[in-house]
Amino acid sequence: MNLGSIAADLRTVHRTEGPLELGLRKKRLVALRSAIDRNGSAIADALAADLGKSAFEAYVSEIGFIREEISYTLEHLEDWASAKRVPTPMTLFPGKSTVHPEPYGVALIISPWNYPFQLCLSPLVGAIAAGNRVVVKPSEFVPTTSGVIAAVLAEVFAETEVRVVLGGVAETQALLAQAFDYIFFTGSTAVGKIVMRAAAEHLTPLTLELGGKSPCLIDSSANLALAARRCAWGKFLNSGQTCVAPDYVLVPRDLQHRFIDELRSVVQDFYGGDPKVSPDYGRLISEAHFDRLLKLVDADKTAIGGEHLRSERYFAPTVLRDVRWSDPVMEEEIFGPVLPVLPYDDFSEALDQIAARPKPLALYLFTDHQTAKEEVVRRVSFGGGCINDTVLHLANPNLPFGGVGPSGMGSYHGRRTFETFSHFKSVFEQTTAVDVPLRYPPYKGKLGWMKLFLR
Repeated sequence: MNLGSIAADLRTVHRTEGPLELGLRKKRLVALRSAIDRNGSAIADALAADLGKSAFEAYVSEIGFIREEISYTLEHLEDWASAKRVPTPMTLFPGKSTVHPEPYGVALIISPWNYPFQLCLSPLVGAIAAGNRVVVKPSEFVPTTSGVIAAVLAEVFAETEVRVVLGGVAETQALLAQAFDYIFFTGSTAVGKIVMRAAAEHLTPLTLELGGKSPCLIDSSANLALAARRCAWGKFLNSGQTCVAPDYVLVPRDLQHRFIDELRSVVQDFYGGDPKVSPDYGRLISEAHFDRLLKLVDADKTAIGGEHLRSERYFAPTVLRDVRWSDPVMEEEIFGPVLPVLPYDDFSEALDQIAARPKPLALYLFTDHQTAKEEVVRRVSFGGGCINDTVLHLANPNLPFGGVGPSGMGSYHGRRTFETFSHFKSVFEQTTAVDVPLRYPPYKGKLGWMKLFLR
């Protein structure tokens, strides 16, 4: 494989052979689902080796997630891919108008390390469903999983359909220097800016799935025990290395201690007295990531956890109390198992604080008040989120998933993934049986008639 010409090589194939035919797309997606089933143990073992994921987490958040995405896509693909007749205004009578979905051509998918299987294959499913040829660049930080991804995709796709590029920064830069027809990137905001600059050189459309500090807002009416359980699950899943994990919690000042007590009980229930030996608690991706998190933890504000072991990349589920907006832990996305709790005195002021900051990828609200639900949705811009839960909005294929502003652009999941990788070509067909002379010069005496039509 010539890495320097991979986009041009696939574009030549796409131009000469045309888009992947609909029947072939379905065949490949069925084969991909079967290959995932055959390699399920190898995928789970790789995720455990790279991230310490339990078999349960590996299936629910990665393997099973992709199986569900494939099944949903196969169920609806015939409809999504069909040309659609749309209304034609009277001014264009007696013509007809249709919209034809077509693939962009050659797409580049750059995926991250935190959910390496899911976040690589989920956009791939939509790209293939739309008929594109695809170059996949998995993360170098999860070499075992990336190797398994390459092996699974090689079982299913021809080299003229999908190519996997392994490697690090140099390989990614070599890919970004080329002219792709679409780029889909999942990762940090800082790298997202680099990808966007590269795409701008070729005017390549792209989707950026980034991140940010996703708030969890609890009001005085919330069920504290349930809020603590669901917030802790969303936060400590994958050791906090989740782009939509609750980054911090806002709780009424008089409820802070009760909420932290509930969190303490939940962590005990989830992982036992020593999470380090729990089979259900993972590890950080690298020692560099470990060192970064360590600098964010204020020992004087640590209410739960704080234990760590660098040699094992272990960082205990940690909760900080009495955190202020000016504390270092509030300056960047945490992306780890550290949960700051910020007490507040006024619900509206808490909303103002959230709204004054960069638009988050997710927002979570725990309340029993309808007015609070309506106020949060109306006043705060965010990618997506949940009311009285966390993270689970990702599991509904009918909900587009994506960020806004610094947390990303574009969205995917379900039908939206197909649409993301499709250009919708508009075609107007006019009859040759008649030719209405109203539009042609000379225009004298015709303006009044036109004003009747163009209202």
